[in-house]
Amino acid sequence: MAAPQTVDEYLAGFEPDVGDRLRLVRSTLHDAVPGLTDGIRYGMPVVAIDGRYLVHYAGWKHHIGLYPVPVFTGTDDDLEADLAPLRSTKDTIKLLHRQPIPVELLTRLARALAAERAAST
Repeated sequence: MAAPQTVDEYLAGFEPDVGDRLRLVRSTLHDAVPGLTDGIRYGMPVVAIDGRYLVHYAGWKHHIGLYPVPVFTGTDDDLEADLAPLRSTKDTIKLLHRQPIPVELLTRLARALAAERAAST
């Protein structure tokens, strides 16, 4: 099977329930940060702003992963406290399929990542 070339091709490769969850992640990121673009990088969807990647996301058997998500110490301790239970490694967030997608938290995360990206340019 050929690697997906678009996000829509990637999403089409999942069972409907997981595909719907991935679409919710995608739309939440786009709603949070106007002007994001979609792409495929390292075989998974990525959203980018001004040509620079913001965050990758991928579907797995038991979860959706978001990568890389830096630790927000000193910049937004409340956000980091809310993300901490979802971290599986330092730079990875896992959204388990058995739990609802935390839309409000993803919105905050996307905006924080975009602000961090803007500050580094």
